[in-house]
Amino acid sequence: MKKARNVIGLPIICVQSGKQVGTAKDLLMGDEWQIEAVLLETKHWFSATSCILWKDVISLGEDAITINNEEAISRLDESMAYTSLINGDRKVKGMPVLTINGQQLGVVDDVYLDQELGNTVVGYELTEGFISDLKEGRKWLPLPESVTLGEDAIIVPVHCNELLEEIFISKEE
Repeated sequence: MKKARNVIGLPIICVQSGKQVGTAKDLLMGDEWQIEAVLLETKHWFSATSCILWKDVISLGEDAITINNEEAISRLDESMAYTSLINGDRKVKGMPVLTINGQQLGVVDDVYLDQELGNTVVGYELTEGFISDLKEGRKWLPLPESVTLGEDAIIVPVHCNELLEEIFISKEE
C-alpha cells in the first residue's frame, strides 16, 4: 500500500519528452473513494488550476508520476464536486471518523492507496492527537463497505471500532 501523502510533491514526467511538467499538489477523489485527478502546483499566483485526470496517468511510481505527453494536462473543472486529500473546502485530512452510534475513532491524517493501480483508497490512517500518537501510535482502519463522507465527518458502520489496528510499522510495503 502507498500513503497518499507520499504522492504529494512527486514530479510529473512526460515519457515522450522526459520533461518534468509539474509537481503533484493534491489528489482529488470521487464519491467511490477513487482518485479522479492529480492537482498540479500552480506556477503563478493568478494562473488557472491545472490537473491530470487519472485516466491519463501511466504510472504512479515511487519517485515520479508518469504521463504520456503534455496534452494530458487540463484545467480543473470547478463544477465537479471532488473531495481533496489536503486542500480546499472538501478535504479528507482532518475530518473526524465516527461510527453510526456516535463513537469517534480518530481523525484522518492520511489515506492508503492500493498497490496495483494506486487510484483506490483502501484505508485510513487515524490520529487522536500528537500526545496520543507518541504514547499509543496511530491507528489503521481498512475502508469499510459503506462510508458516508459528510460535510463535517466521515460516518462508518459500528463494527469498524473492532477493525482498528495500531500501526507499529508503516502499512506501506
